[in-house]
Amino acid sequence: MGKRTGKHHYLIGQDNRSASELDLDTRLELLLEEKMHGISFSAYTKGQKPGDELTREQIEHRMAILAPRFNWIRSFSTTQGNEHIPQVAKAIGLKTLVGAWLGEDADKNRNEVDKLIELAQAGAVDVAAVGNEVLYRGDLEETELLDFMAEVRERLPSNVPMGYVDAYYEFEDRPQVTEACDVLLTNCYPFWEGCALPYATLYMQDMYRRVQKVANGKRVIISETGWPSSGGNFYGAESSLQGAYLYFLKAMEWAAEDDVEMFYFASFDEEWKVSGEAGEGDVGAHWGLWDENEKFKYSNLL
Repeated sequence: MGKRTGKHHYLIGQDNRSASELDLDTRLELLLEEKMHGISFSAYTKGQKPGDELTREQIEHRMAILAPRFNWIRSFSTTQGNEHIPQVAKAIGLKTLVGAWLGEDADKNRNEVDKLIELAQAGAVDVAAVGNEVLYRGDLEETELLDFMAEVRERLPSNVPMGYVDAYYEFEDRPQVTEACDVLLTNCYPFWEGCALPYATLYMQDMYRRVQKVANGKRVIISETGWPSSGGNFYGAESSLQGAYLYFLKAMEWAAEDDVEMFYFASFDEEWKVSGEAGEGDVGAHWGLWDENEKFKYSNLL
């Protein structure tokens, strides 16, 4: 991984900032020296979508790209091949945040929870997440989620902390959910609140601190944050290649400096997120650090 002598990857257009601010590749090199904390694993390749069966071989292939850069891997489901993600990660020395995907289907929920427990008992889970934004989506009532959380806490090995993943404000608004967590797993997206890029990192930090205030000393992890590289705008938030690179660098630099546990979203672009259940529009396909052909989008260093 050699530095390109005398040339930096400024991405687009003219910029009047100082050379030190523009030296994005050097900043990336510094982050890579120690490895970054965590990344959300994007499992689905071109033409695949949730519901398709994943193979261990495709997980191993993409994990090999991520393993030299990150210490932790986050997965979102425990079934349909997603169970390979923590198994492969642990086999090569990575730590895991493993989620059971909960929704409206009771049978699927039961399978997800049971498999999460099985993975944890096999030593493949360092942090267990019971559900991802199910309250935000309205897929479960709060009482239903609390029942699942209580069950998982009872069945998990005692050394595996359990939490729930949702937007930062849900932990402010739902004290019973906050109390039920061993660890609070908060998604922080300035983009989806229309925040302009120059203020986005500060706003993300404020989201994190708001969760800290209601955590009563519990561990708080940023389970997702990111910025799309293309696909249009959301109010004052503009997707762009340069903006996404800057947000990534600033977020990861802050996390490293302040010792914040952060999982960046996401590893690879996934075309399925444009439509369907995700419903994110054109930006949905452009949250990855690597494109769907597994090329790092922002620099030739990787």
